[in-house]
Amino acid sequence: MASYLEARSSRGEWLVRIEDLDPVREIPGASKEILNTLIALGMKWDGEVFYQSQRHEAYEAAFAVLEKRRLLYLCTCSRKEIADSSITGMDGPVYPGACRNRSVLPGYSGAWRVRTDDHLIELTDVLQGRIQQRLEIDIGDFVLRRADGIFTYQLAAVVDDAAQGVTHIVRGADLLNSTPRQIYLQRLLGYSTPVYMHLPVAVNEMGEKLSKQTCAAVVDTSDPLPQLITAIRFLGQMPPEELIEGDIASFWKWAFQNWKSEMIPRKKHEFAGMAYGETRGRDRNYSEVSPSSQLATPYCRKT
Repeated sequence: MASYLEARSSRGEWLVRIEDLDPVREIPGASKEILNTLIALGMKWDGEVFYQSQRHEAYEAAFAVLEKRRLLYLCTCSRKEIADSSITGMDGPVYPGACRNRSVLPGYSGAWRVRTDDHLIELTDVLQGRIQQRLEIDIGDFVLRRADGIFTYQLAAVVDDAAQGVTHIVRGADLLNSTPRQIYLQRLLGYSTPVYMHLPVAVNEMGEKLSKQTCAAVVDTSDPLPQLITAIRFLGQMPPEELIEGDIASFWKWAFQNWKSEMIPRKKHEFAGMAYGETRGRDRNYSEVSPSSQLATPYCRKT
């Protein structure tokens, strides 16, 4: 919702991307259900829907650019070996670089990692403020292609953002630590860096993110208006009580005219007490992400 309102209130375009990279985890019919839910909520996207499952050649091309520059290497370390590392960073164990300079014989399989460095990566998030990381110390060399040949979210998202001309990304704060990795890849591949806004993640009483894994309620498309109002209140907006007596069209009309992103709570997590429910624009593109086995990710683009 936040990315949709950011886009529409500033005459941006709102793009939808289905992040279905992993066929094993893909739920049959999920893509269609996601798009139908957006339609039922009155959220209209611009342009064609991007399906990452159809973008393998684009990821392969970006991968080849990095490989040609000798920025990638094959890693045969097991998860246990990495977990046993004595180095702990902001996102868990830091890969110690065991395979960086190791010769791997032909025929060996493994994950492909990108070499990081100690240079400071800094961004100013619209909501979360100044963020800094030194990837080599805080994260370590990270995987771009898994041992089973599947490209990772980090590479796919960066390639697709560039291909779609995304200028603004609006998504959950649970992806904040991933952003410096994406900026690093953008620089290596010669892409521009979008503006980022990371929203508070809706959590339950146990502090768990609302998702299928935590048995969160699904969006009731038969009666979407109460959920839309709950969602916009979660984002710090103050819709009038009489809005519940209207329809979806009147809700969005009010929301477009009264949206104030500065009212969004400036925190990484926020309790969602009841229901809960990126863009591309005249001169900007926006994106919003919710982790799942298969996602529809909206993005924004200025035109």
